[in-house]
Amino acid sequence: MPRSCDHLEGLTPAVFPPPRTPDGCEECLAAGTVWVALRECRACGHVGCCDDSPHKHATAHFRATQHPVIRTLPGSYTWCYVHEVGSMLHPV
Repeated sequence: MPRSCDHLEGLTPAVFPPPRTPDGCEECLAAGTVWVALRECRACGHVGCCDDSPHKHATAHFRATQHPVIRTLPGSYTWCYVHEVGSMLHPV
């Protein structure tokens, strides 16, 4: 049976703030390093690189801030770090 998460219930693209750096991972851009894919924090709009990237800045952001939800950027898949479960965003 799939696990559920109250952090992900009813999320739409509109609940995410504008990405702070829509064209790249904040930390990788500053350091001049590369990333594989991007993730945006629902709480603050931080853009970090995914766990397939060398520096895993999205997960590092969660560990530093405890902001639980990210989404793919671009995209519509969400992930909750607290409950370790993902789902698709609901259409607008």
